[in-house]
Order: sequence, then structure tokens, then C-alpha cells
Amino acid sequence: MLSLQSTVPFTLTLFVLLPLLVLLEPSHAIRSFPIKENGDRGWLPVFAEAPEYRNGAECPVSSFKGCITSCDPSHVHIAMTLDSEYLRGSISAVHSVLRHASCPDNVFFHFIVAESDPASPRSLDQVVRSTFPSLHFKVYLFKETVVKNLISSSIRQALENPLNYARNYLAEILEPCVDRVIYLDSDLVVVDDIQKLWNISLSGLRVIGAPEYCHANFTRYFTDGFWSDPAMSRIFLGRKPCYFNTGVMVMDLVRWRQGNYRKRIEGWMELQKERRIYELGSLPPFLLVFAGDVEAIDHRWNQHGLGGDNVLGSCRSLHPGPVSLLHWSGKGKPWERLDAGTPCPLDHLWSPYDLYKPQHQQQTQ
Repeated sequence: MLSLQSTVPFTLTLFVLLPLLVLLEPSHAIRSFPIKENGDRGWLPVFAEAPEYRNGAECPVSSFKGCITSCDPSHVHIAMTLDSEYLRGSISAVHSVLRHASCPDNVFFHFIVAESDPASPRSLDQVVRSTFPSLHFKVYLFKETVVKNLISSSIRQALENPLNYARNYLAEILEPCVDRVIYLDSDLVVVDDIQKLWNISLSGLRVIGAPEYCHANFTRYFTDGFWSDPAMSRIFLGRKPCYFNTGVMVMDLVRWRQGNYRKRIEGWMELQKERRIYELGSLPPFLLVFAGDVEAIDHRWNQHGLGGDNVLGSCRSLHPGPVSLLHWSGKGKPWERLDAGTPCPLDHLWSPYDLYKPQHQQQTQ
């Protein structure tokens, strides 16, 4: 039996049972596109409208009165990818952030949409806008040709999706006035105030912050050929590299731009195409560039691996300690297992944030 009392805070137990990229200009705070009734989104999932979450009196007041802009210094910026396959997860993630935010009106979402997605940016935008009518957000179109030729095969086909690499390009995608962002994957829920994560300082000249897992066997993320080549393996000389999961990161975009980290990551991807030095998608290039120089954030902010391993998707339990964010990284996704009637115990912690309306509910309303 899963015990939540010692591991999950009250907020969770309460709810348990550039030229490369094209920016789609917003209409005020909320994206607006001319689209026919249902347009080309008829085959997409339908979601119930979320409750309206509003700021309390203690929240910062925008200095841009009467105008919502991503340049507002009072905003907490969150970047996420948005695609038809993981749309249900994305909607739940957004819902969880708003539900626990102390100042939900101050949260600004930046959604990155793949050019090749079967659903158009307009239809994905329409889904978000109809589900969260008061949400402040923008949608950006990611031209995957910028990275497609750099991607090598991985242990799981889903890890080869070019959209997985969009996080490498956030400094170019987002407006220059956005100097800091929280990147979140679509298969997670936040069960704490996102402002706490936003307020974490990146000390020294560190570019990213993330929970580190130094007990993990770091060598397994790279091939024997990598470790046997002194010219490559010495990249970690003078560093104490630890594994970290790139699905939850605080990113300093000013330092990222100054250090041209996009090109550093691409350099390792180019080498991977020539010499196989890793097997696991978009993670290893990040490790090569940042491991050993990451601001260590409390593990509560990424209880990852809940989707199980990348082959079987077996059930996992929580790590020891408190929980602020649950992350179903790995093969198994909670909405798929719940729909199939074969959920893992922790999948029931995801369901309170699910706004999906099954077809039989749509027909009876």
C-alpha cells in the first residue's frame, strides 16, 4: 500500500484520490487565430474548461497596466512543448501549475509547436485557449529542419522526436526580454507553488539548475568507445559530473546566449553522427555540456522516472523525501495506463489534474 503521509505535502494529499523559428504574434494575452468552428481540431481531444485561478492581494502588480506582455518583469516564465500526441499531458501539467500557484495570473506559458505535427498551431492554440480562457501564453512554431539532421537513432523511437530538442533553442525562440525560464516536460504535474522553483538562484556563472542524482552510474550514459577515448572523456576533467533529468530545468537565457550553448550542444550531436558515443536521445549532449556545473535543486522538484524504464514502462515508486513535482519520464504515461485500466499506483496522483472529456461525456452534455 502506498503511503503518502511521509512523502507528499498537504497540497498533494488534498487532491490525491529562428529565421530558424517563427513566432506567432499574440493578440493581447491570449493567442487568437481565425479558425472555423471546430476548424481542423475535430479529431483532437476535448477538455473541460478549467476553473478560473486568480491572484490574491499579496501578488505583484504588473507594470504594464492594461497590456499583457511576455516582457513583464512580474511574470514567471514557463516553456513547454505542445503536440497532439502528448496534448492531454500538457493540459494536465498547465492545470497543475495554476492550481497550486500563489499568483496564477503572473504565470506566462511559452508553448513550442512542431512544424510537422498533424495538428496545426492554430488548432493546438484553440484547445489551450478554450480550456484556459484567462491563461497568458504564446505559441511558437519550431522549424525542425534546424535540428533534424543532427538527430541520431535512440533506444526508443519517441526519443528521436525533433521536438525533444526544442529546449536547446529556447534562447533563440523566446523574446530577448525573457532572460529566465523554467522548462517543463509534458508528462508531469506540479503539486507546489511554482514561484518557489522560480525564486531559486543560479550561483556563480551557472546557466541551468536542476535536481542532480549523483548516486546514478554516470558512465552508462555514454558508450565504451567514448570512455576509452581520452580526447573525449577528458571533457569531464575537473568536474564531478552527476546525472540530471532535463525535463525540469531553471535556465538563465542571458548566460545561455552569451556562452552560445546551443552550438556547444550541436557540436556533440554532430560528433555523435560520426562516432556513436551515446544511446539515449537528447539527454547526453546536455550532460556533456553541463554535468558537473549545474545548480543543484532539491529532489522534490523532480520525482522522475514514474513512467518506468524505457523498454517495459514498469511501475515505479516515489523517491524518499517530500514531493513538489511528479514526473512520468520513461515509457509509461499515466493517461494511457488509466485508459487501459492498468494504472500504476502513482498514476492516480496525476488524474485529479486531467481535464479530458471522454467521448461518452461529450455526447451526454
